[in-house]
Amino acid sequence: MTVSYPGDPGYDEATQVFNLIAPAKPAAAVTARTVDEVRAALRHAAEESLPVRVHTTGHASAAVRPVDGSLLVRTRIEGEVQIDTERRIARVPAGTTWGAVVTAAARHGLAAPHGSAGTVGVVGYLLRGGMSFYGRDVGLAVNSVRAIELVTADGELRRVSADQDQELFWALRGGGGGFGVVTAIEVALFPASQVVTGVTFWPAAYAPELLSTWLRWCADAPAAATTSIRVMNLPPLPDLPPELTAGPVFGVDGAVRCADGDVAAGELIAAELLEPLRAIAAPVSDSWRPAPTSAVLEVHMDPDEPLPVVGEHMLLGDLGDEGAAEFLRVVGAGSGSPFVVAGLRQLGGRYAEPDPAGGVLNHLTASYAYAGSGLAATPEQAHRLRAHCDVVRTALTPWDTGRTVPCFVERFEQPQGHLSDVDIQAVDRVRARVDPTGRFSGDVA
Repeated sequence: MTVSYPGDPGYDEATQVFNLIAPAKPAAAVTARTVDEVRAALRHAAEESLPVRVHTTGHASAAVRPVDGSLLVRTRIEGEVQIDTERRIARVPAGTTWGAVVTAAARHGLAAPHGSAGTVGVVGYLLRGGMSFYGRDVGLAVNSVRAIELVTADGELRRVSADQDQELFWALRGGGGGFGVVTAIEVALFPASQVVTGVTFWPAAYAPELLSTWLRWCADAPAAATTSIRVMNLPPLPDLPPELTAGPVFGVDGAVRCADGDVAAGELIAAELLEPLRAIAAPVSDSWRPAPTSAVLEVHMDPDEPLPVVGEHMLLGDLGDEGAAEFLRVVGAGSGSPFVVAGLRQLGGRYAEPDPAGGVLNHLTASYAYAGSGLAATPEQAHRLRAHCDVVRTALTPWDTGRTVPCFVERFEQPQGHLSDVDIQAVDRVRARVDPTGRFSGDVA
């Protein structure tokens, strides 16, 4: 293990983040590739009296406290994704991204409750809740965690599960971090070899009727389908067709899980969603189709390369006509919104069901997850985006549940509320037990 300092070659590798709006500038940094290197990093931190911070891909860099003055440990634990087909479990080394898990699981006709981008780290996504396009069918992704391996501040490698330190296992799943350095995680998989997935876009001028129709469908949609709507203002890029960059567009994307491999049933569910929308206006782009599970990673069009992003997130109740109108007033065509994308993710189904075996965060009592964001290449653009985040929050306040999902939070300054006061106190007691000196206290969300 080599501890790197600003100017050293290894420093840039260890501190790289995906959201460039919030660069990591710790006092020192380590890329840990083995459990022993994690232990060595913690010994160094203790010797130098440095607090310890942890990250993998850096997607959440803007949603956490600055890492200044700390030792930053970037986990890149060596090893492959291991699939236990009999138990339907994937063991994933920390630092692995979802693309690798999806590929490994698909070889066995299995799927994972992954996010919309293959570049996102598995560990952070899962322990911060995890909202997948299978969520209404299988629940929050964090409920699929079956075991966690972590090195705590005393250098001990612990394996926690429903049978081993149940209290710590409960707190880790949604508790907000600050327990140690996770080195591996086990996640339950489910049978899926085919899905019906895609994205359909229309000119944003049709958004009021399209949104209203989508909301009505959501009211009693089958749990096999998880979808979202987005208003997008895409910049002209070489890999984007011109019909998507000529002006704002309104899109519907998502996935339908084909239970027992019944693709025809999945196509019927997708048709019940899409045919009324297609009847409103001809789409400018339409890619919904039966496809292998790997295709789900493509439909949300998330960037593959780091970018400076400013955004915000809320969990909303039922919008109705008034809420839909307010949403489009502040992010739709003619709103002057600087966002590249603003959308609503459909919740309900298994998302809303508490998991008796789950962690401190195990369900969502909301109808929709809102997220809006834009690119901030200059300080002026960042200021404008933050100001518009406030505009949208004010407009949607009547429907705001006051809750959030950590994996959707884009900036640390925004109100967060995924735990109750009672839960926070209980998690803090667990954290004090495994980290009595507060070595990881800066990592607490």
